[in-house]
Amino acid sequence: MRVKVECYSGRKADERPLRFQLDGHQYTVQEVLDEWYGPDSVFFKVRAQDGNVYILRHRSFGLEDAWSLESFRSLGC
Repeated sequence: MRVKVECYSGRKADERPLRFQLDGHQYTVQEVLDEWYGPDSVFFKVRAQDGNVYILRHRSFGLEDAWSLESFRSLGC
């Protein structure tokens, strides 16, 4: 599922996600829990302000720059 992501850019572009928009809802990233690299992507496991955990994937090849939601886990009771 494609998602729109706003990132912090420090030493490099799109260093880490700050906010993302999914199905018309805006989520603020409270904490980056993990980050890892694949052959053509960077993955971020984040906890949003709703308390749920999301895995966001950033693919960047050539001029194409795409974010997607790879996983979601509800931590609600």
